[in-house]
Amino acid sequence: MAIRNAVRPGGRSARVQQSVHQAVRELEAEVGRAGLTVPLIADRAGVTPSTVYRRWGDLQALLSDVAVQRLRPEAPPADHGSLRADLLAWAEQFLEEMSSPVGVLYIHDALAGDPADGGAVRCSDYAVEQLKAIGVRAAGRGEAVPDVEGLLDRVVAPLMYRILFRPDGLSVEYVHRLVAAALEPS
Repeated sequence: MAIRNAVRPGGRSARVQQSVHQAVRELEAEVGRAGLTVPLIADRAGVTPSTVYRRWGDLQALLSDVAVQRLRPEAPPADHGSLRADLLAWAEQFLEEMSSPVGVLYIHDALAGDPADGGAVRCSDYAVEQLKAIGVRAAGRGEAVPDVEGLLDRVVAPLMYRILFRPDGLSVEYVHRLVAAALEPS
């Protein structure tokens, strides 16, 4: 069963989502991942297990939804005065957060959800939003800005591949090489 996408931004549905997500985070810290169950989460959140099953379908779908929300950036990318500096700072932060043990766990959870729900797409959209903000700011300064899809292909995709499959080659220097290559004129 897929997560319902058409949820009102406020009201009971939002309160249920918030309390269930909070319960997952608290219980994971208390009992560990292996100890998580839908009835335990529902009890902590103050809802019935059937509410959780109806909304998320199963524990993995719930964990995926929590991960997607946790991967959402909390703030727009910082302004460091130039496209290169903004992109470097953003990519370094992306590497640091996503390659952390918690970041990798959230990536795996997000990808393990129902593909029809679009959790992976929502995560990709977060990166797109951040890169667009960097680009709009750079264009406002009169800088030439590469297209977002090119930045995804040249910076984000290689980082995600390495984070998930070959973490031994990750470093700030690697990020700098990716950004430099992405900003080279075609």
